[in-house]
Amino acid sequence: MIVSIFNDVIGPVMRGPSSSHCAAALRIGRLARDLVGGTPEEVLVEFDRAGSLPTTHDTQGSDMGLCGGLLGWDAADPRLPGSAESLATEGASLRFETVDVGDPHPNTYRLHLGRAGQTHSLRAISTGGGMIEVIDIDGWGLSLHGDCHETLLVVTGDAARPRAEGIKVHLESVAAVDHAEILENASGCLVRARSQAMLGDAAVAALGPGIRRVHRLAPVLPVRTPRDVRVPFASCAELLAEDAGRGVPLWQHAVAYEMQRGGLGDREVTAMMVDIVRILRRSIAEGIAGTSYDDRVLPAQAPGFARAMAAGRLVGDAVLNKIVLATTALMEVKSSMGVIVAAPTAGACAALPAAVITLAEEMHLDEEAMARALLAAGLVGVFIATPWSFAAEVGGCQAEGGSAAAMAAAAIVTLAEGSLTQSLAAASMAFQSMIGLICDPVGNRVEVPCLGKNVMAAANALCCANMALAGFDAVIPFDEVVATASRVAGQMPRELRCTALGGLSITPTSLALEERLAQRRLERCGTGGCGCHGST
Repeated sequence: MIVSIFNDVIGPVMRGPSSSHCAAALRIGRLARDLVGGTPEEVLVEFDRAGSLPTTHDTQGSDMGLCGGLLGWDAADPRLPGSAESLATEGASLRFETVDVGDPHPNTYRLHLGRAGQTHSLRAISTGGGMIEVIDIDGWGLSLHGDCHETLLVVTGDAARPRAEGIKVHLESVAAVDHAEILENASGCLVRARSQAMLGDAAVAALGPGIRRVHRLAPVLPVRTPRDVRVPFASCAELLAEDAGRGVPLWQHAVAYEMQRGGLGDREVTAMMVDIVRILRRSIAEGIAGTSYDDRVLPAQAPGFARAMAAGRLVGDAVLNKIVLATTALMEVKSSMGVIVAAPTAGACAALPAAVITLAEEMHLDEEAMARALLAAGLVGVFIATPWSFAAEVGGCQAEGGSAAAMAAAAIVTLAEGSLTQSLAAASMAFQSMIGLICDPVGNRVEVPCLGKNVMAAANALCCANMALAGFDAVIPFDEVVATASRVAGQMPRELRCTALGGLSITPTSLALEERLAQRRLERCGTGGCGCHGST
């Protein structure tokens, strides 16, 4: 699927500690709910032993997100922390099992669902930053991203293939259907129809007899994929070729990209980003005021930092200290289940918005200027997500913090009205300095050393933006830096890529913290019957 700034890079708007765990699991759960036609009565979730999820699904929000999705909730729903209990109240049984199946992707969900006497299976992967791909439904292999309405028509029997071909021909003649395809397995054929609006009962009835079951899956992404979508460029090299030396600002190229990607108007693109800016500003204020949440490693530290800064006890640049404060505030809102924006992920949600909003306020710029900077950052993120991934389970923290630093550097140059080449140079230098960064959450919570890495990413971005504005040479083109990070990720041991099996996550202090937090949860929830304690 072609990357969208709002789908893949600046978003989702969500609650939870991790976008690749919580927001992605919620979207998978929403699609699974649609598959069975409502809240399932029985759910078995399987995780491959060699993947990242057996050791992280409980503490990093996979369970919370999946249960919320199975209930039909949104990723920012305030009820999410209690979603497992709510699912149990609805009468659903939920089990988690670890299996040895050799799934290629570390974030693979295998769901087996039962409702009203029917059973279904769904296999999906979390690809990073809240994005997903469903790769199998009831034994039919496919590639489904939740970016449009999907109607699945099951055709069985001796004449299944000819009947399916007739249905496909009819669907392709209907203007409302963007694409139709036929999938086959041992039980028959599946006709899949993608469309901008759901096919209603009348449209399905017009297809004639022979359809055994109909499943309707609603989109879970904010930006739909139009028919025959095209984008003007998908890499920095292609962008520079498109620009042809005109020096069009990076944010304007971002608007042009998203207009084509989502079939949107230019004002619509800017207005969507302004809405995100307003969410982020509220979240920063909430974090500075102070947050609380029982199931986290750190207490609220942002209020104390604000007091120390006001009292003149801190050293160094005042603007940088304000960025540290905003970064801390956003990370603490995230860890207290408040509303944040994954930009590009929840684990790296703070560096980019903290730098942009703090500097824009210092420069007395308005929310549209902030939105333009975030759009520029979003396009840099497109150039990362298109060939690679934001998922720490795939690339370590270089995929999260490194991406955030690169995006923030380009955004800061945009605030300063620097040139296109300066924006890209800043992004390249910021990413270069974070290649090889591992992901090793302490206590299996996305707090330590994640806060410090977000602060480092924001400070790195500010320095590299100023270096670019002063004319420093990045030397290595941005596309080559991304390719290098991807190659380094392949050389990293699995234990260093967000599995809680390496780095700081296996220090004695970290293991003791994890045990203490687990005991606290057990005491709070009794015997664990609420379903929030993970696998059986």
